[in-house]
Amino acid sequence: MRHLILAACVVATPVLAQDATEGQGVYLQHCATCHGMDATGNGPMAPAMVVQPPDLTALAAENDGIFPTTRVVWRIDGRDPLVAHGSEMPVFGDFFLGDDTPLKAPSGQPIMTSRVIADLVAYLEGIQR
Repeated sequence: MRHLILAACVVATPVLAQDATEGQGVYLQHCATCHGMDATGNGPMAPAMVVQPPDLTALAAENDGIFPTTRVVWRIDGRDPLVAHGSEMPVFGDFFLGDDTPLKAPSGQPIMTSRVIADLVAYLEGIQR
C-alpha cells in the first residue's frame, strides 16, 4: 500500500518548466570562474586546480548522447561529491536552497532539487554539443 501512495504522489508532482536564461545567470555568477565563460573547462581558476574542470558542453556526448541529469544535479547539490583542486568541488546545495522542484531524469524518474539548480541544469543541457 505504501508503494501505491508513494507512486501516486510522484505522479501527482508536476514537472515544471525550467528557465535556462535564469540558469545562465547562475552559471556565470557561480560556475564560470572554474568552468569558463563558454563552459569548456577553461576558467581563470582552472590552471591552479589539480583536477581540471570538465568541459560541461560535452556531458551528453560523453554519456552516449544522453544528458546525465541525475549526475549533474547530484554534483551541484553535493549528493555526489567530486574531488577537485585537492578538495571537494564547492557544494552549492545549501546556497541554492529554495522551492523544491522535480526534474525528470532520462529514465523518467523524478529528481527533487531546488528551482535554482533546475534552472542551472536546463542551461547546461541547452549548451550541449
